[in-house]
Amino acid sequence: MAVAIGFAAGYLSGQFGIGGGIVTTPAIRLVLGYPELIAVGTPLPVIIPTAVVGAIAYVRRGLAEVRLGLSIGIVGAGFSVLGAWASDLVGGRIVLLVTAALICWMAVDMILLARQVPAQEAEGEAPGGQQHAWWKVGVLGIVTGLYSGFLGVGGGFVVVPALIRYFGLSAKRAIGTSLIVVSILAVPGTIAHYLLGHVDVALAVALMVGVVPGALLGARVTARAREESVRVGFAVLLLVVAAILAASELGFI
Repeated sequence: MAVAIGFAAGYLSGQFGIGGGIVTTPAIRLVLGYPELIAVGTPLPVIIPTAVVGAIAYVRRGLAEVRLGLSIGIVGAGFSVLGAWASDLVGGRIVLLVTAALICWMAVDMILLARQVPAQEAEGEAPGGQQHAWWKVGVLGIVTGLYSGFLGVGGGFVVVPALIRYFGLSAKRAIGTSLIVVSILAVPGTIAHYLLGHVDVALAVALMVGVVPGALLGARVTARAREESVRVGFAVLLLVVAAILAASELGFI
């Protein structure tokens, strides 16, 4: 079951640039029955090979801004450790409810974006290497780092909409760039959560078995998909996961 969950998380990471954590965390909690903070911390080491494989696939297809992704990730690295420490202070149930609320908000934001006609779709993929305001990079790095460490979900669901809305990237290029960010942020977050006792190593290894082939398949599917389809699919995925997670933590399921 853990291998199957890993494959699903890897596929969704490769397809939507989310690191897979928003699937792995609810699955560890709901399907496998682990405690809340184990469900928060264990996905982070699993995210690392998932995001790296997905990022390489996008970079090879020219669907990622490498310098932008590295900059956001480096800025956010230290803040991911701070976020992990905060999660230990507030407790697992609060963290999972915050996760559900934030995922839902991001889904609504993506639906609004999907209703717009993106210029990138009409013009094709914009070339990489664009210059972006340093303060935007810094703010996004800080926010993403905090959420990544606190929620244990990689931070891709924050980065993807932000790159589309505030940096002008197409959905596919935003996903590829997001995977670079997630690859960096997951490392300090993993170390912090491990030291806090939130990582089940055996479970993480079992999940990793499925993530690499899943990530490769997901990246291949997105590279051939329509821009609007990627946005709508991302939003629908977020809404479903948020609803299930919130219902579980509130005792409805």
